[in-house]
Amino acid sequence: MCGIVGVVSRNSVNQVLYDGLLVLQHRGQDAAGIVTADGSSFHMHKGGGMVRDVFRTRNMRALVGHAGIGHIRYPTAGSAWSAAESQPFYVNSPFGIVLGHNGNLTNAEQLKNDLFRLDLRHVNTESDSEVLLNVLAHEMAANANQYKLDPATIFAAVSGVHRRCRGAYAVVAMIAGYGLLAFRDPFGIRPLVFGKIQGPNGVEYMVASESVALDGLGFELIRDVAPGEAIFIDLDGNFYSHQCATHTSLNPCIFEFVYLARPDSVIDGISVYETRLRMGESLARKMQRDFSHLDIDVVIPIPDSSRPSAMQLSNHLNLPYREGFIKNRYIGRTFIMPGQAIRRKSVRQKLNAIGMEFRGKNVMLVDDSIVRGTTSREIVQMARDAGANKVYFASAAPPVRFANVYGIDMPTRDELIASGRSDEQIAREIGCDALIYQDIGELINAVRSVNPAVTQFETSCFSGEYITGDVTQDYLDGVEAQRRDSDKAGATSAATQLDLALESTE
Repeated sequence: MCGIVGVVSRNSVNQVLYDGLLVLQHRGQDAAGIVTADGSSFHMHKGGGMVRDVFRTRNMRALVGHAGIGHIRYPTAGSAWSAAESQPFYVNSPFGIVLGHNGNLTNAEQLKNDLFRLDLRHVNTESDSEVLLNVLAHEMAANANQYKLDPATIFAAVSGVHRRCRGAYAVVAMIAGYGLLAFRDPFGIRPLVFGKIQGPNGVEYMVASESVALDGLGFELIRDVAPGEAIFIDLDGNFYSHQCATHTSLNPCIFEFVYLARPDSVIDGISVYETRLRMGESLARKMQRDFSHLDIDVVIPIPDSSRPSAMQLSNHLNLPYREGFIKNRYIGRTFIMPGQAIRRKSVRQKLNAIGMEFRGKNVMLVDDSIVRGTTSREIVQMARDAGANKVYFASAAPPVRFANVYGIDMPTRDELIASGRSDEQIAREIGCDALIYQDIGELINAVRSVNPAVTQFETSCFSGEYITGDVTQDYLDGVEAQRRDSDKAGATSAATQLDLALESTE
């Protein structure tokens, strides 16, 4: 779950890219980067931290040009807190290319070996994004005629990427002297949209992970990039598109609608906000059917992404809705933070309970999902400390029981509280008096009902079904082993960074 943006304009793009990344900040808080293109020259600045911390006035002044790309990152592959893996990445041979990537390649190790042995290309980091960049560069060299590019050659190169790469990927790239390239994997797992605005000197284009980036900057949403499709916008603003994959199907990641995306975004024609309303409605129906014996005084959301579901649940059950937790917006998402100890330390810094909404009441807490359970356990205890009589807990998503290998930070089963446990056991683990999970069929129906044209979704973290067909148990075991090693190596560094962040807000 990273955020990407690309712009081709008649004016300077540094501010537009910066503003676009700010709007997408929820997609990653680990690192940020911008590259602008001034003719055939690139200008880059990137570093660790949030957008507002990475870029200063002097950095922005140096980012000159009428086209560029930006990236915000939270780590999914490679070393979790390495600034060396900030994006965009750059390669200079045979064409200067910079690339930003949202997703995760499931065959990155094999590709890395092939790049070294067969393509004679060297990868400097553990990032699969750098692997993808080098595959793209090699395919461009293989398809170029006397090292000259045109849209057909570029699309042929993307076809080569689709043939070689497996997994989930939404990509923006700049080719020096040519223009902006964007493409999406053949399964359409990670989101990618594009839009335009009529400027005083002609049409300007933007590509982004979510439609909200276009909305916030005055661009008109044209449509989503289709699975397997590539679009290319040259430096003169000419637009080209081509289907570059042989076999495609649309399978958007359902966790985007549960948690990852902003509620005001539209992904593949589906309003994120409306899906969350419908998740609350289906939860209410389940409670009426199976949990009508619960004596609930008030429904309280856990901010922010669970609010629409909680409101609909309270409406359909005819129960009062109250804001019982106040959020400190200067602490990053606990779901993103590596290491259980770091998450536990941050939860109480992030949320504070309003005692009058809990004292002496039976409260129904509603969250978007329960992943590791660390945050849920702390929040249930906060409700009890604030005087709640009984604490019930509802999740707008089904139990997260399986690893996600397509770009979400939940790779090991032993980190997932629902793995190997029944609902009753999970309720005991987080300390609540009753636990209500969304049914996976109801979740799919809630999202599908907003746009019936989308019939399939990537649901692996709930179902254990991996749509790319290449995820074996050996692969999952390897990912988990790599993650455990990474967590051990990065825990001390992460704790230090969080301490510094907390001190800076005091």
